[in-house]
Amino acid sequence: MSFIKPSNALEQCKRLLNKARNTFKGKHHLYTGETLNWFQVILRLERTVIPVIFPWVLFCSGYGFFISLIHYFDTDIVFPERNGVITNAILSFNVGLTLLLVFRTNTAHDRFWEARKLWGRLVNTVRNLAQGIYIVIKDSSPQEKVEKEAILKLLVAFSIAMKLHLRAEAMDKQLASLMSENQYFKLKSVRHSPLQIALWIRDYLQHQYERNCVNIYQLTALHALLDELINILGGCERILKTPLPLIYSIKFRLLVLIYCLILPLELVKNLTWWTGLIMAFVSFTLLSIEQIGSEIEEPFGYDANDLPLDVICNTMLQNVEELIAVAPSSSCSWRV
Repeated sequence: MSFIKPSNALEQCKRLLNKARNTFKGKHHLYTGETLNWFQVILRLERTVIPVIFPWVLFCSGYGFFISLIHYFDTDIVFPERNGVITNAILSFNVGLTLLLVFRTNTAHDRFWEARKLWGRLVNTVRNLAQGIYIVIKDSSPQEKVEKEAILKLLVAFSIAMKLHLRAEAMDKQLASLMSENQYFKLKSVRHSPLQIALWIRDYLQHQYERNCVNIYQLTALHALLDELINILGGCERILKTPLPLIYSIKFRLLVLIYCLILPLELVKNLTWWTGLIMAFVSFTLLSIEQIGSEIEEPFGYDANDLPLDVICNTMLQNVEELIAVAPSSSCSWRV
């Protein structure tokens, strides 16, 4: 009877876990925290694209069937094969569409990835600033401890307010739970809630310096982290308020339309009644890629392909709540 060594069993478990993460289900769970099967993942991601492009796909498919119908009745709709005009035109369009599609996709992905890096920096900065405030600023009374914990919650409130600001949404209950009623009332009267929250945090740090609870070097370091939060906010606003020029989308849609009007004239000679189906597939492929680019170039919304901002904000909230709950209450608690 053979036995599996514990080390080999552990390695096998790690391999199985890595394989699970590389599946549609595993990657989607890692990204959003939702547990769905592979079919549900595909439907979730495709349902934001298909409704937008479906009328165009239906039009191209119907046009292809119309060309097949005319060709069936021997109507002279195509150029003679020896001419080669249609073939050369399609080859030229293939080059132009490919270059424009690559540019459109890469530009949209760059904006998406830059936004993800900014929110990753936001998570790290909130963690560093929360730990810095908790450790550097000493509380000598229960009231001061309550004030410090309230400021730590304002760090998460800054992130949630930033999310709502980028989505152009009103303040919600989650934001209200992280501050006092007076602060929440004041926040309703300002136009830029994340900046107001950052001002409250900065004023708290300055007050602690005036009380000699922090020295000038500690204050400078904490202010630098707060400055980083505002810089991240500005970076996200730059992405939001500087969309890709619409001329690229207009030009691409125009070229796709012309391409789909010419292509059936070449395909119908060999495919006959299959022309409409092939045109549906070609138009769906081109338009879906372009629509994905349009969707991810502004990644702060609720689309399935956008950034999971709710998950990221909840992660920061859990980090701060755990810091408040289990952080050491004395400078000697780290000793063995």
